[in-house]
Formats: sequence, C-alpha cells, structure tokens
Amino acid sequence: MARFGMVVDTARCVGCMDCVVACKTENRLPEGLCRDWITTESRGQFPDVQLEIRSERCNHCDHPPCVTCCPTGASHVEDYGKTVQITAELCIGCKACLASCPYDARSIHPEGYADKCTFCMHRVKDGLLPACVAVCPTRCLHFGDLDDPNSDVSRLLASRRSHVLTPEAGTGPRVFFLT
Repeated sequence: MARFGMVVDTARCVGCMDCVVACKTENRLPEGLCRDWITTESRGQFPDVQLEIRSERCNHCDHPPCVTCCPTGASHVEDYGKTVQITAELCIGCKACLASCPYDARSIHPEGYADKCTFCMHRVKDGLLPACVAVCPTRCLHFGDLDDPNSDVSRLLASRRSHVLTPEAGTGPRVFFLT
C-alpha cells in the first residue's frame, strides 16, 4: 500500500505562490483560509548568508498527534496513501488538533470544522497530481509513494540531502525539503 509524501526542492522554489493560489482555487477555500503557504528562512551571517524559500503544508505525519488527540475521530489516517485527513461532519471544532500540530498546519474553516492540506486526494485518486504540484512553474514540488524506491520522491531523497521541519517532535513528517 502506498505511503504518500512530498519533496520540496528549496534550490528551485522562488516563492511565487502559484502553489498557494492553485490550492485555494482547487479546494474552493474561503477568503483568509490557506492550506499551504510560503516560508523564507535565512541562515548565516554576512557575507555568508543563505536563504531558503519553501512551500509548506500539513506534513501528513507517520505519527500524527492531531489524530491521537481528536475526541471524535474526525482527524484520521486514510488507508489509501496513509494520509492524514479530516471528516468535517465529525469535527466539533474543539481545536485540540490545532494545538497538537507542531507545524501550525491546521485552521478552523468558517463553517466551524478543522481544515488542512489533503494532498488533493480527490485528484490523486483520479491519477492526477495535487494541484500545487501540477502548477509549480519551477517544478520544485514532487509527490509520490515514499515506500516505492522507484518513485520520483524516493529517488530524489536518495540522491540529495534533505531535512524535515521540527524533527524533534517525533511525528515522522512526510514533507521533505531538499537542500
């Protein structure tokens, strides 16, 4: 069974926000709600300064605290792709999942339920890429099965150095950033 993940090539990301617009459009998100965003991080001191630009979203963790803390089961791991999803009809809007997410990847939809990136599973199940990946003009976003050694994401991770956000949280994030 597939275990989906994403790889972001930070050497190619220019922060254009096409991924953010594609996500908002594809998922018909209301004003003020985003499922992905652009972050910039600078490291070093002048004259040796490095800037990392990256597209961030839910990390669809292997050990998601948002799932274990959910009192209704609205936050759960889907069998297909082992992605973290939310069943809006079961969500009571208690915000326990927002508090438990070390990536600040969740928000409350105006209709009262928790919302986050779904890896566009409605598209993936139809054989398409997530909207953010499909529109990226620099092709810095890659999506696929982390357990398939021949997948694009697995080959990229085997060939380049990468890091994840907040590894000390122990969540096993599945969004990787190539350096």
